[in-house]
Amino acid sequence: MSKQMIMGNQAIALGALKAGVNLVAGYPGTPSSEIIEFISKYKDKTGTYVEWSVNEKAAAEVAAGASYAGSRTLITMKQVGLNVASDPVMCLSYVGVKGGMVIVSADDPGPISSQTEQDTRNFAQYSKLPCFDPSTPLEAYEMIQEAFELSEKYNTPVLLRPTTRVDHAYESMDFPELCPCRKPGQFEKDSKRWVIFPRSSYNNHKRIFERNEKILPAEFSKSKWNYVGGSRPLRERPCEAGEKQSSGLFLASLGESCAFAAASATPSPRGSAPKTPAFAAGGISYCYLMEALSILGLKDIPVLKIGTPYPFPKPLAEEFLKSHEQIVVFEELDPVIEENLIKITGNARVNCQIRGKLDGTVPEAGELSVEIIKKIITTVVECPQSGCIETTTETPAPDLPVRPPVLCAGCPHRASFYAVKQAMKGKKTVYCGDIGCYTLGNAMPLDMTDTCLCMGADITMAQGFYHNEPDRYCFSFIGDSTFFASGITGVVNAVYNQAKQTICILDNSTTAMTGHQPHPGTGVTMMGEIVEKISIEKILDAVGVKPVITVNPFDQKAAVEAVQKASETPGVSAIIFKAPCIAIAQKVGWEKPHALTVDTGKCIGCRKCINELGCPALSVSLTKNEKGKQLVEIDKSLCTGCSLCKQVCPTGAIK
Repeated sequence: MSKQMIMGNQAIALGALKAGVNLVAGYPGTPSSEIIEFISKYKDKTGTYVEWSVNEKAAAEVAAGASYAGSRTLITMKQVGLNVASDPVMCLSYVGVKGGMVIVSADDPGPISSQTEQDTRNFAQYSKLPCFDPSTPLEAYEMIQEAFELSEKYNTPVLLRPTTRVDHAYESMDFPELCPCRKPGQFEKDSKRWVIFPRSSYNNHKRIFERNEKILPAEFSKSKWNYVGGSRPLRERPCEAGEKQSSGLFLASLGESCAFAAASATPSPRGSAPKTPAFAAGGISYCYLMEALSILGLKDIPVLKIGTPYPFPKPLAEEFLKSHEQIVVFEELDPVIEENLIKITGNARVNCQIRGKLDGTVPEAGELSVEIIKKIITTVVECPQSGCIETTTETPAPDLPVRPPVLCAGCPHRASFYAVKQAMKGKKTVYCGDIGCYTLGNAMPLDMTDTCLCMGADITMAQGFYHNEPDRYCFSFIGDSTFFASGITGVVNAVYNQAKQTICILDNSTTAMTGHQPHPGTGVTMMGEIVEKISIEKILDAVGVKPVITVNPFDQKAAVEAVQKASETPGVSAIIFKAPCIAIAQKVGWEKPHALTVDTGKCIGCRKCINELGCPALSVSLTKNEKGKQLVEIDKSLCTGCSLCKQVCPTGAIK
């Protein structure tokens, strides 16, 4: 073994490989995408089968088949992907599994790159699945191995819920020796076990209740992932590591100061009245809390660490509650720990005040940080006269400049949106967007995304607009990867229910938003196999979409004509705007043209190129013409030579 700096997602991948995982399936979604990508690097050495499934539901069902046979399986997704997978996951909770199955659902507090801030810990309770909540990459590495063991012990899928700051944090750890995966299991027919019937679900529900309400709470109370600070030897405690939100830097380790704060935090004697409240935390919030206590120089502050939020370690928590009069809870997203502690105080008739999100002590939304927790601590902790809190005057840092995300220079989506905008000028329209880079089509100056709900909703929402207002031109915009993931059913629904709409498929030959993963239309699998590309055109034609027009969006004249033709056709029509993502274009054989320049003699400073396209390579120059108007200039380091601005320029000044 050798010490290496390991990213949280890589640690999860290594833990799964160390556990001998046989099959891994998932759908890309930040912040979880690197897990499968890292596992794929070692597939030849371990013999693990890896795939990017068309969506999370498919991934869960593929894994279920292998797990029924006794093989260990891993499913990866982000929190909104768990919504897509919820149908099979809920059923798997009742049917159970044979080989260990771990579902990684990466939550995204903030949210940083998601539609929602939903909390997988609540889904665990809803679906009745055990859940592990790691605080550090090393914890995630160890937890996922234990999760596989727990899964097989109780024949149930198990959830692992890392958050963005754990997924993308780095920690120094031993890189394990990787061996071949476990021998694949053999499926044994047993319809009484594997076919879900109402009566079997009823019996399984009783078994699950017994497990989650009586067995696991006691077992988890003795788990190394749940403890009161100072109650375990330091060498047994996971290394507290995380990403420091305030500075934008990661902490490789919180080091001795954090460990000291944890080791010195011992519970108050039963019956005594502590001068300061105790604390409870889980996930990355625990790391923030321990660092905040260390910075403030606070010692002897008891901290309850929760690493298995469901089933909740009730016996451990009850003992902790009996020793304190007030507890402040720090956690990201929903008040899961807080509500469990409140429930226990009521059931056990414990006189302990619980403070957190519900009473406004802790922010109810967004990420926490060391700074946020530090400020809260100073409002609830009684500081001794000698002064345990350092009183330093800090100069507030200036606000960071607002930098909204933009489509890349040379992005084909900009050209696609612009073509539709030009073709539909003056007409009553609605533009339904979807999840992907092209959501940025909502930004000015394009302003071409009126709605964005969830993956695949663009196609079906456009149908709702049409049936409500038949005189409105209804457009939907969806990427090629998203089309395969959740768009096809919407197309079938549109044709079957006789909607009139134009489906715009922005085909850039990759899954760009999450890191350029392959999909069924790319002709490459995660196993490295070259396969037949699934044709979007043939799918649309088979469903009954007419016409289906494929056009290069950078040929604006042809693109505008295609939009005009498709929009005036009765029924469901489609335009496939096909051009590679500029980030991978050269990898797929595209030769980059020379960067364009502005002829200052012809430029009249109208700024039409900037005002209508918003390309980041275009900017206003300090140079002025004879009329005093500032001219336009092109940043050659950004320009890809796509020629869109050249086609827009009214004077031919761009060459």
